[in-house]
This record gives sequence, structure tokens and C-alpha cells, in this order.
Amino acid sequence: MNSEEEFYDAETGLESDDSCEVSFKDACVYAIKQRVNGKVPSENGVLERRTTLPAPMFSRNDFSVWGFLKKCIGMELSKITMPIVFNEPLSFLQRITEYMEHTYLIHKACKHSDSIERMQLVAAFAVSAVASQWDRTGKPFNPLLGETFELTREDEGYRMISEQVSHHPPISAFYAESLNQDFSFHGSIYPKLKFWGKSVEAEPKGTMTLELSKHGEAYTWTNPMCCVHNVILGKLWIEQYGTVEIVNHSTGDKCVLNFKPCGMFGKELHRVEGYIQDKSKKKHHVLYGKWTECVFSIEPKVFEANRKAEKKSGGDSKKHKQMYNFTNFAMTLNELEPGMIGVLPPTDCRLRPDIRAMENGDIDTASQEKERLEEKQRAARRERAKDEEEWSTRWFQQGNNPYTGAADWIFKGGYFDRKYSDLPNIY
Repeated sequence: MNSEEEFYDAETGLESDDSCEVSFKDACVYAIKQRVNGKVPSENGVLERRTTLPAPMFSRNDFSVWGFLKKCIGMELSKITMPIVFNEPLSFLQRITEYMEHTYLIHKACKHSDSIERMQLVAAFAVSAVASQWDRTGKPFNPLLGETFELTREDEGYRMISEQVSHHPPISAFYAESLNQDFSFHGSIYPKLKFWGKSVEAEPKGTMTLELSKHGEAYTWTNPMCCVHNVILGKLWIEQYGTVEIVNHSTGDKCVLNFKPCGMFGKELHRVEGYIQDKSKKKHHVLYGKWTECVFSIEPKVFEANRKAEKKSGGDSKKHKQMYNFTNFAMTLNELEPGMIGVLPPTDCRLRPDIRAMENGDIDTASQEKERLEEKQRAARRERAKDEEEWSTRWFQQGNNPYTGAADWIFKGGYFDRKYSDLPNIY
């Protein structure tokens, strides 16, 4: 970098190669630059994306959280049928898609000729992937086996498909690619949730892989731990903690990020610090900031000389407190755009009746539909067991990550051919 300090927070888009500002707090920065009077151009004209949900978040005040959770201490919550009061109106497959909220960082990385500069942008992308979880205390719906979600964003230059490939353990696989073939981003996630009396801990097992085809590079990392505090009494709050290592398998460059636990007096809340080193272990940049707001990248000597030099970002990062604390990007994920019905496969989670009912504020119907779908899934599993039939995934297959060797799910292709015969009837 030419400058001593680079700040990743909120304003610029894809066209600039100078120091940039990239928001982790409010979504769709690149899309906003493409808007005309608040509308986004689409292939068939102008598409206006919604900026709110049909109904606000319902009150959880009448529900005894402790009465339910006291039976679950130390247990893995993915094996327990959870009351709908804990949910937000999105499937976990849609929640995964929020990794793409700041895709323009990847587009920008593709433009750089220097691998260290590319690593800075990839690191910012990895941090931004967890930023939308701030204040998101609702639990996404568990995807049904065979459930899918597609997100095509021509305005941001990518498309993405995810599939629930396993129910026990719950595993979600995803694959995203740029429309101009500059990059692909893929992985599989096995979230382990445990309740510890006052908190719920989420361990997001699984590897993220980003490939930049123009540079012949592949980056891998895993996400940090996440913990929701005060689930019984007090204000719910979230912290991310743990070490994230981003490895460039082509150059040997590495970025090590430490998501700090909040500490006794909350001084480290939301803080992330780290560094970028090359294959000879020479440190080129120090990264620091908050995963909810921004990340700075500066030279190590500058960081040591002025450790407290932070730029504060203003504004309300969550405009919609009554909309499950969704970002603008998340608000659009369950939207059925004109012409989508009949194009989407019948397994797409936008067609799930329980999530749709909850989004519309009909909690009774949502709860009934959730129970019906879960029982339908159990009945289908019993039928397969009776017939000694194995479940067959449609768009992904088991394999190994080509860079880490770890178990992974690999995209088989074919989804975007729009041939959706013989799909399971899960709704």
C-alpha cells in the first residue's frame, strides 16, 4: 500500500484503487451505487428491492425462556425442537448468504496485482461476513433436508446456491461464483449450538474457500466462535471470539485475526486484531478495529507508535430494530421477486410456509407449519429407513477440500441449467 494507514468502513465502491472505506454495518454498498432513485437495474427493467418486512418482530415477553431452556443445559441444540419464539424469519441457508453482503471487497481484491494487498481485502471480507450478526439474537430456521436457496445478484455480479446436505449432523453447503468468472466462494458449515445456563455458544465448524481465478489463488479460513449472552435475564448481546487464520495456498501469505473476548469490563467487546505476513513470516501489516464497524490496516511500526489511532464511524448501524435487527441486505433475502415462482426449484426456502407466515406476523400459523414440516421430515426419514434407502444430495457431493484436505462438500454443477426434475417434496 502507498499510504501508512488504510481504513475499511463505509463509502466507496468498486471503481477506486486508492485507499477505500467499506462498511460492515449497513449492507449493499455497491448495489446502492447502482441504484437509480432507490431502484436497482435488472435484466427486464428496473427492480425495486424492499427495505422493510411485511410485519415487525413479535414480542417474546410472554414466553418463559428459562422454563424451556433449563432442560437443555449442556445439550447440542440442533437436536432439540425449538419453539418458534427463538427464531427470525430466515432459513440458515439464507443466513449463510449474508457472507456475500460485501462482495465488492472480493471484486476489488481481483483488481490488485500485489498479493499482500489482496490479502487485506480478503481479510476485510472474512471479518465483514460475521458483522451482520451484531444484535441478531434470533435463531434462523433449521433447513429441512434437501432445502435450497438461490441468490442471483446481477447488480453485484454474482450468483449463489446452497443446499442442506445433511440433517444429523446438520450440514449446509454453498457455492458462489462471479458472473464474469473472476472468483468462486464455497464451503460447508456444521454449526454446533450448546446452551450453558446463561449463554448459547455456536461453533461454526467448516471451511470457507475463496478462489481468485485471475490470480490462480485460493484462500481458506474458518469463522470464529459466537456466543449469545443473557438468554435468561438481561439484555441479549453477542460476542465473537477465537483465532481465524486466512491462508493463501498459492503464495504462502497468511493473515491471523484474533477476535477478542469482551473481558471483565467489556473493554475488548467487538475488537479484532491481527497481522499479515508473507511466506518468510515477515509481517507487512497490522489489522485492528471492531468486527461490528471497521478494520484498519497499517504498517507494524505505525501500529506500535500509535496503538490508539482509531477512526470512529457514526450513524445507526441497525435502522430496523423492530425488523429482527436485519441489515438492508438481509431484508431482501426472503423477498419473492416478480417472476421467481415457476423459475425457482420447489425446494427453495422462500417457498417455506412457516418462514413466510412468521415474516407476515402470523406466529400461530408459523408455529403450526414448522411443526408440520418437521414431522413430515421425520416421516420421510422413517420411510427411507424402512426401505433401506440412502438420502441422495442433488447439487453437492462429499469430498475433500482440495487445499486443506479436510472433509468438505463440493458443488457438482448443473443447478443453473434450470432442470429441476425429481426434487423431493419437502414442504
